[in-house]
Amino acid sequence: MSERNSTATAVQTPPLPRGEDPRDRVVLHFTANDEDWRELPTIVRGEGTWVFDEKGNRYFDGLAGLYTTQVGHGRTVLGQAAAEQIGQLEFYPNWSAHTTPVLELAKKLTDLAPVDGPASAFFVNSGSEGVESALKLCRQYHAANGQPQRFKFVSRRSAYHGVTYGALALGGLAEIKGPFEPLPPGFVQVANTGEDPEGAAEQIRTAIEFGPAENVAAVFLEPVQNAGGCLVPPPGYWTAVREICDEHGVLLVADSTICGFGRLGTWFGIERFDVKPDIITFAKGLTSGYIPMGGLVMSGKVRAALDKETMYNHGSTFGGHPVAAAVALANLELIESEELLDNVLRLEGHFGQGLRDLADRHPLVKDVRGMGFFWALEIAPTWKDGRDLEPDDYMRFFKQELFEDLLEAGLICRVDDRESPVIQLSPALTVTGEEIDLLVSMLEPAIAALERKLGWG
Repeated sequence: MSERNSTATAVQTPPLPRGEDPRDRVVLHFTANDEDWRELPTIVRGEGTWVFDEKGNRYFDGLAGLYTTQVGHGRTVLGQAAAEQIGQLEFYPNWSAHTTPVLELAKKLTDLAPVDGPASAFFVNSGSEGVESALKLCRQYHAANGQPQRFKFVSRRSAYHGVTYGALALGGLAEIKGPFEPLPPGFVQVANTGEDPEGAAEQIRTAIEFGPAENVAAVFLEPVQNAGGCLVPPPGYWTAVREICDEHGVLLVADSTICGFGRLGTWFGIERFDVKPDIITFAKGLTSGYIPMGGLVMSGKVRAALDKETMYNHGSTFGGHPVAAAVALANLELIESEELLDNVLRLEGHFGQGLRDLADRHPLVKDVRGMGFFWALEIAPTWKDGRDLEPDDYMRFFKQELFEDLLEAGLICRVDDRESPVIQLSPALTVTGEEIDLLVSMLEPAIAALERKLGWG
């Protein structure tokens, strides 16, 4: 860690024998087994857009945790909201009873959500659970309308919708699906807007009609697809998909787990495309990650079908937790009072231009794409003479050394290769123009170093 990014003198301690270090007892999420987990930072504190490790090093959190901490770290008002709710009612299940913060949160979200009303909300604990809940809701909706044969779902290649079994089957990432096959049947993926910008909507039509259409329950899409690197749809894409779904009686679900609560400068992301889906799933930014919570909002027509049934056959112990709802309400109030949606829209162009200027200086950056505070730099995984990197070199230079160089510069972001090798950036909604400039400047040394290693510079 460079000296300018350190706030304390690192304490040198001898390594503990294997198995005695607490880090040996934790299995990290989506972290390669060939990484030395002991070398990864242990984050102990957060403040604004910065986090600090146990050695006193500080890092610019360029990923907002994981597209999550919209209002930044260390916002004690959210802890106070949790403490006040715990002092009044720490927990009561959302089964056959209401709690006040859940009622208030449902009213808030259904007023904000861009769906035809009267809308209703259903709460769970994560984005994966939100998607799983939506899958079941779509099936029950069609069954209530006398079409139980509608069991098929259409989504996009490379898309990620979660890790529960239904959400995993819905997603289009073969490398994370393969180890757990066979998965539930009835899921088909079509081209994403990065693969086929002009024809992607028509591919959805083809998939539905091939279904055949009377067997297709819903189409699931993110407003801007995350996996593949912030794939922004072309003009008219969402409108076309809405029309195709309506033509065939298929529900349209907007998975706003990442794109919600200001990430694109609007409450649910889908507003940027002027379309009303039937269901919106959400999580992450709802509470800024201060406590787990997810869920969905359903349109009036979906709720009306559900009301024909005895009940919605789904639930969990902690779904609609009153403490989580209280934190969510306080978080939404912060986003509103500090005008963070406006901040994102105001600085969106500045952010994008800074990244494009960086790309102009570095030929290894193949593309810049994104919107709001949700951006990706696509990196060309080649030697200067155009030869593709061999797997060992790719793993070394892109997956290991680039990540390490970014961390050494004091920047936490995402180095990913789901479809395309990308650096993804998604800071808190509170960042200023000066902080965006700092973030971009912290990228430059690592990219320049990679270019030198690959013969570009």
